[in-house]
Amino acid sequence: MEVKRESLPQELDFRSRQLMARDMLRGELEGEELERYVEQAVMTTTLEKAVAWAQGNSIYPLTFGLACCAIEMMSIVAARLDIARFGFEAFRASPRQADVIILSGRVSTKMAPVIRRIYDQMLAPKFAISMGACCSSMGVFNNYALVPSDKFLPIDVHVPGCPPRPEALAHGILRLRDKIQHNERAGWRERYDALGTEEILPAGAAAGDGPLAVTAPHADRHSGGIAGA
Repeated sequence: MEVKRESLPQELDFRSRQLMARDMLRGELEGEELERYVEQAVMTTTLEKAVAWAQGNSIYPLTFGLACCAIEMMSIVAARLDIARFGFEAFRASPRQADVIILSGRVSTKMAPVIRRIYDQMLAPKFAISMGACCSSMGVFNNYALVPSDKFLPIDVHVPGCPPRPEALAHGILRLRDKIQHNERAGWRERYDALGTEEILPAGAAAGDGPLAVTAPHADRHSGGIAGA
C-alpha cells in the first residue's frame, strides 16, 4: 500500500507567498496578481494609531514602592510572568525617564505631596496605577493618617487586592495599554446597564454640609434598585 504525504494548506500558503514576493521584487507581478499581493502584504493605518501602538508597547515604569505591594510589583519582571513581552520591564530610577508610576502600598498624608511632586516631574503623557486596596481605599488601615490615591493624583487603572498578585498587576498593565491605544473595554456600569447610579455631591453643596445625594435615573427599572433622590 502506497502512502502519499500531502502538504498542509499552511505550508502551501507560505510557499505561494514566498513565490509572489520573489516575483514582485523581479517586477513580474502585474494586474490582479499585483493587487492581490498588495492587499495581503500592505497594512495601512493612521499616524495617531501608530503612535499609540508604539507608546502602549514601550512604557517605562518608575522605580517606586511604598509598602508590601512593592514586593509583588517586583515579581512582574520574573521569568514566569515576563512582562518584557509588552515592553514594560525597563524600570527607571528617575521620574524624568519614566511615564508611569505604580503606587504600590498605602499612602500617608505626609507622603502624598512628595508623590505628587514626583508625578509632576515625569514625562508627558504620563499615567498612574493604584495597586492594592490600601492605596485605592485605604483598606484595613482606614484612619486619619492615610489618604486614597484618587484624592491627589489622576489614577488611570486600579488593581484591587491586599496585596494583589503579580498576575493582577500584569492584567492592570494590559488594561492601561488598551487605554493608551484607545481600545478600552466596556466597564461594569456599561456591561450591567448601571449608568446613572453613581453617587454624586449635589451641585453647589460643599463637603460636610449634608448627606451624599444619590441619583439613579435608571435604577427604577430593576428590582431592588435605588430610587432617585
